[in-house]
Amino acid sequence: MKSACAISFLLFFAAVEARAQQADPNQPTLTVRSNVVLVPALVKTKQGAVFFGLTGGDFLITDNGIPQQLTLDSDTDSEPLALAICVEVGGAGASHIEDYAHLGAILDALIGGVEHRVAVIGFDSTAHLLLPFTPETGKASVKLSSLKKGDGGAAILDGVAFAVAQLRSQPTAFRRAILLFSETIDQGSSTSLGEALRLTSDTNTVLYSFAFSSTRAALAHKAPGFQAFGYNHPNEPGPPHGCFSREGADAEYDGHYSRQVFDCLALLAPPLRLAQMAYLTARNGLRTNTAASLAQLTGGEFFRYSKANDIRQGLIALSHDMLQYYVLSFRPTPPTPGPHALHLEIKDHPQLTLKSRTEYWIDDDNGR
Repeated sequence: MKSACAISFLLFFAAVEARAQQADPNQPTLTVRSNVVLVPALVKTKQGAVFFGLTGGDFLITDNGIPQQLTLDSDTDSEPLALAICVEVGGAGASHIEDYAHLGAILDALIGGVEHRVAVIGFDSTAHLLLPFTPETGKASVKLSSLKKGDGGAAILDGVAFAVAQLRSQPTAFRRAILLFSETIDQGSSTSLGEALRLTSDTNTVLYSFAFSSTRAALAHKAPGFQAFGYNHPNEPGPPHGCFSREGADAEYDGHYSRQVFDCLALLAPPLRLAQMAYLTARNGLRTNTAASLAQLTGGEFFRYSKANDIRQGLIALSHDMLQYYVLSFRPTPPTPGPHALHLEIKDHPQLTLKSRTEYWIDDDNGR
């Protein structure tokens, strides 16, 4: 069984390596890699009670459809934690600023008694470091109680990207987590959906999301960088003007682009097809509910709220769940660069429900 923050471990290939730090201290380029993929799993009964007593042999996992050899990792409750609290202070988030006051005691319970560092980040149309990492949780609580309203933006992906950059500056021995308070739909980010997927997949960070419903206008808004099955990253399926491209699409599809996409996917080898379909589904999820998708992709949890008491109750529930995670690991075979689709299930226990990470990303040999 694992402490919640243990779910913050993800993966990376090769031995641990650190790249030189950039001149800008807010944008460090530390990259951490490991040849082990960690898969946190929260198991409950259908009535919602946490279920104990499973072993590694009770789980089955596939990576791009290929079965993998699982190991149940040893307890890591005592490992230190770096927590970035990321708060929307612009757009509709400005009206919820008072909801984040007086959370000090709950934050202490959430972090537990381990060594820790906490930072506070605010975002509207841009992201801002409001409190650098500090071991004093009380300072974070005070900062959350004195937030200022921002502009009309709600650049969730930019805020998360900024939080990931801050976490990369922390010691590699620290587990990493993001606590996100925002509306459900991104508005105005310059971070593309493809890059957001890489950020949430190729860093050892788990994200817990608390979100209030976006306005109707936001629901009709497309998240930044979204082009249906577009090409914001070289590992996306197909080159521009190729099989997946809208531009110059085959006339036989008569404007039905979705048919073209699935015909293109059928040309891929089965493991690649599964990975790319999972990737495309994840991209669409970021567009339709950014906050929930970020939590799901990192193996975290998503909570809806409308008032301050909902946040407190959700944080209390989260602090209980955080102690109950199994952390499973495997060495991927084969270690193919690009997106990977994960499927974890429990053998012979139909009465149980399971929550776990659904994808991860392996960088190519150029470290992209």
